[in-house]
Amino acid sequence: MTDSTNDDNVENNEEPQVEGDATNAAEPEDLIEAEGPDVEVPTDAPAGGEQDLSPEDEALLADAARGMAEDKLSAADRDLVAEMRADMLRAQAELVNFRKRVERDREANREVAIAEVVRALLPALDDLTRAEAHGDLNEGPMQVIGQKIRGGFDKFKLVQIGEKGEPFDPTVHEAIVQLPTPGATGQTVADVVEPGYKLGERVLRAAKVAVAVPA
Repeated sequence: MTDSTNDDNVENNEEPQVEGDATNAAEPEDLIEAEGPDVEVPTDAPAGGEQDLSPEDEALLADAARGMAEDKLSAADRDLVAEMRADMLRAQAELVNFRKRVERDREANREVAIAEVVRALLPALDDLTRAEAHGDLNEGPMQVIGQKIRGGFDKFKLVQIGEKGEPFDPTVHEAIVQLPTPGATGQTVADVVEPGYKLGERVLRAAKVAVAVPA
C-alpha cells in the first residue's frame, strides 16, 4: 500500500519537459511564405509620387523658391543682389538704345547714299527739263524715256523747288540777281533761272532765282 502511494507522488511531481525555448519554436527558415497575386507597378510612374506640373505651376514654385532664398539672405547680400539687378537692367537699357542708334544711323546712311546718287543725276534731269520746255519730249520714244526717268525720281520723293512769284526763302533759294521793282513790298521770286530739288526734307540743290525787291 505504501509503495503505490509513493509511486503516485513521484508521477505528480514530475513536470512535463518542453524541448527548446518557445520563442525559438519557429525558425525563419521554417516560416511559410504567403502566396498571393503579384501587383504590377507601372514603370512610367513618376518616382516618389511626383506629378507633371504645368508651366504656370512651375513659375509659381520658382517665384516662391526665389522669395524664400531672398528671405534667407542677409541685408548685405540683399543689397548686393539689388545692385546686380540694377546693373543688369541698366545694361539691358543701354543695349536697346544701342540698337535704336544703329537702326537710326543705318537709315541716315541710306538717305545720304541715295541723296548723293540723285545729286549726281541732276544735270541730266536739267537737260530733260529743257528738252521738255522746247517741245522735244511731246511725242516719240523720248517722251516714254522722259516719263520713266521722272517716275524713277518720284519713287525717291524727289521734289522740284522754285516757283515764280513765291516769297524768297534763303533756305531753298539762291539769289543770283536782285531786280528793283516799283510797287514791290517784299522780296519775291521774279524768275527761276535753274530749278532746285529736295529729297524728302533734304535740300539737294537750291533754286537759282532772280529776286524782285522794292525800288
